[in-house]
Amino acid sequence: MNRWRKSSRRLAGGGLLLGLLAGCVHIPDAAERNGQALQLAAARGWQPLSLHTGSFSLRAYLPASVPATGTLTVYLEGDGLAWLSADTPSLDPTPLTPLSLLLALQDPEPAAYLARPCQYEGVGSELCAQKYWTSHRFAPEVVQASNQALDQLKQRFQAQRLVLVGYSGGGTLASLLAARRQDVAGLITLAANLDHQAWTAAKHLSPLTGSLNPADSWQRLQHVPQRHYVGVADRQVGSGPVLSYAARFPATKRPAVVLVPGFDHPCCWQQRWPALKQEALFSWHMLQ
Repeated sequence: MNRWRKSSRRLAGGGLLLGLLAGCVHIPDAAERNGQALQLAAARGWQPLSLHTGSFSLRAYLPASVPATGTLTVYLEGDGLAWLSADTPSLDPTPLTPLSLLLALQDPEPAAYLARPCQYEGVGSELCAQKYWTSHRFAPEVVQASNQALDQLKQRFQAQRLVLVGYSGGGTLASLLAARRQDVAGLITLAANLDHQAWTAAKHLSPLTGSLNPADSWQRLQHVPQRHYVGVADRQVGSGPVLSYAARFPATKRPAVVLVPGFDHPCCWQQRWPALKQEALFSWHMLQ
């Protein structure tokens, strides 16, 4: 039973990949995945940038001509290719499909993309241990490095405020970052696990040891405008962790959770973006 539970946790992060393996579909290697992101960005006039922090070197993408802006939207990537099989972590977490990058490239407003530690670059570093895309993916040092990267992006755009958008594990990280900053004007998550402790407990799975949990930071998030989207057909994360997170807040401060019919974990956020973002911005304006 314990072995089955452990495998289930890993399958939850890589079910699509396992399906590809079963179907003998070619899985791009790290260089191909990196090249795909470069091509997607270049097609929209964006370029890569390495942001060096005290712990990790993080890959960012941003427009070749960086406009000064009061508010910058930063898109944080999901967990990427964390697992190759039920019991085998990937050697490189660079995503097969960089969904957050695809969202960022659609944004008509000033925006930047921020990958997670060890994605695209840095896997050869001593700091890029596999735990940083498995059990410690939301460790304090991960949050600190991402926070430093946000400071660098903010400086490049001469921005005063940030809107953070995160898909899947990127939404988890975005929430942890929003809880530690004073300049976040809004937080939007898509299919995010905002209470991974409740998630692992409900599914009888091994906990994400070494990772911070957004639900524990609810007090510092009470005054951050938020909107959390969940696909009704999402069987990977689902609504449970998001609703558990929202329930931590007092009724008058509870963030909006929006269940989207027809959506699952990866689908169909790209097709509905940036309309979903505009919906969130409008809802915050109406609350002011």
